[in-house]
Amino acid sequence: MSTAILTGTPVPGSPLEGDLRSLGFEVRTAPDAATALSLLGSAPAADRVALVDQRFVGHLHALRLALTDPRFPAAAVTGALTARPEARAALSVALAAVTHGTAPDRTDATATADAPAVRTGGTGLVTEADQPVTHTAPVIHTAPATVELPLADRVAAALEADGTVVQHPELGSLVAAVPHTPADRTQALAAVAAVDDEAVRLRSAVKARDGFFTTFCISPYSRYLARWCARRGLTPNQVTTASLFTALIAAGCAATGTRGGYVAAGLLLLFSFVLDCTDGQLARYSLQYSTMGAWLDATFDRAKEYAYYAGLALGAARGGDDVWALALAAMVLQSVRHFVDFSFNEANADSTAATVNGKAVVGTPTTALSSRLDSVGWTVWVRRMIVLPIGERWAMIAVLTALTTPRIVFYALLAGCAFAACYTTAGRVLRSVTRKAVRTDRAAQALADLADSGPLAELVARVAGRPARALPGVLPLLIAFAGGATVVSVAAFGPLESPVLVLGALVYVVTSGIAVAHRMGGPLDWLVPAVFRATEYSTILVLAARADVPGALPAAFGLVAAVAYHHYDTVYRIRGGAGAPPRALVRSLGGHEGRTLLVAVLAAFSTAESGLSLGLTLLAVVVAVIALMESIQFWVSSGAPAVHDEGETA
Repeated sequence: MSTAILTGTPVPGSPLEGDLRSLGFEVRTAPDAATALSLLGSAPAADRVALVDQRFVGHLHALRLALTDPRFPAAAVTGALTARPEARAALSVALAAVTHGTAPDRTDATATADAPAVRTGGTGLVTEADQPVTHTAPVIHTAPATVELPLADRVAAALEADGTVVQHPELGSLVAAVPHTPADRTQALAAVAAVDDEAVRLRSAVKARDGFFTTFCISPYSRYLARWCARRGLTPNQVTTASLFTALIAAGCAATGTRGGYVAAGLLLLFSFVLDCTDGQLARYSLQYSTMGAWLDATFDRAKEYAYYAGLALGAARGGDDVWALALAAMVLQSVRHFVDFSFNEANADSTAATVNGKAVVGTPTTALSSRLDSVGWTVWVRRMIVLPIGERWAMIAVLTALTTPRIVFYALLAGCAFAACYTTAGRVLRSVTRKAVRTDRAAQALADLADSGPLAELVARVAGRPARALPGVLPLLIAFAGGATVVSVAAFGPLESPVLVLGALVYVVTSGIAVAHRMGGPLDWLVPAVFRATEYSTILVLAARADVPGALPAAFGLVAAVAYHHYDTVYRIRGGAGAPPRALVRSLGGHEGRTLLVAVLAAFSTAESGLSLGLTLLAVVVAVIALMESIQFWVSSGAPAVHDEGETA
């Protein structure tokens, strides 16, 4: 429920009350601050509450942005302020302070005739003398006499002075103003009429930064599909689910192994991507953000793509071509590539620049080159395309599926993703080495959580103790890489059905524990989780491929998919501000080193022809059941704050 308290002087004929009701607010009127305080206290504790000046003039979407966005505990534009239940107590304190005249003095508490012209939009009442204005909002002049700011603005200032973060949405060309004179009101109404509210809302539904294919081939019409869905009461999660089912049907068509099936699969995969864009645009259009929505969108993207790989492999098998190894390699490469992205972003999300002689190191040769390239427009799109984001990748897969064979699809996918991974990783390594950022404790803990270390690595870390924690520079990363290279090399070249495989895995267990024993604050420590992902997935792939027994590779595909789900779930919890999965879950799944050791044991001691396939299948089922049950229970009951449902660009 939502309650809007109208304050200030009533304006006959104003559509404000109707606008607020259309946004789902129950409207009450308070002639003065004391009455507003009383109404605030009587509103149910679970309600979102808004203070809105009755003189407010602006676009409906400006009010929508300020008053209905679920991501922020408190938000405001000129003349309107809202607080979610978690910020209600602070709002009550601020309103009481303003009512009783005990709020901190503010230099901007009044507007005078001598003040510069005031622009609406952006962060509220911002004078041109205060800071540059980057939007195109109209100019609304102040009253010819000293006037008091609207109650909502004064309460917002008191909230911020008391330490509560108040979000000020960027309005761009939208108007949000509280005119003080009839002339100002006429001017504001003219400014509202000059801007198409719906056109702005549609434009803002599209991500500001996206790939070339998505920007020019999908978004020009998917935004209208998003509006169609909004007007029929559909939610982003429903569209996300429809996208998933469409992709699964596409995978089923690919699994037929016929040319007609491949053509249908390609077309359906493209339509699934259209829906995938639509769900995020619907979330932005209708402000239906949620943590679960972001999780579903990102998780289903991976499920759709990897299910399609499996469909292609099944279809190829019907034609006598076994491409399961290629399908699994594509999944491994894409997953590891994502983890490089995730770990780098988490490591640098809140890092600070290192200092030299007391001055911050804020620029690097790499970022300088990137800035110079950004000044040449076409290079921006080229660089976005060559990293093969989801739009370009799915378009390539769809077209090649319809025109060629699954083997060619996977060859092209592996080549494109390998180049993209090398390009992005090299740039990030250069930035990390040259910038020498100081990593915060939160970022270091996030990397430790992304490592997914199990009980064996924890034991090694405790035994190694102080010497391991004192390892300097990139040595922990090199140790992790050496351990991973050892177990993968033994799996690739060592004797099968031999204890040598187990010895290689034990080396990996020891090096993994040493690598995570220290605080993960080194410049390249963000690569450690990706090294662990590459090692575990590649070991499973290599052992299943070398075993050459029926069902081993499909079982390995299922196991990597189940483990990857757990790893992606960890990422989305951290990104959503919900924290990492509980340690009990990580330990019950064995950690990356424990699962790698178990797979090595299965490969070394499975004597029956179907032993490895059965063992991998059982392990996949156990991991999937444990991870899915805990994950679904968490996300359904999670009280994590809503996040922007942007989905993944890669």
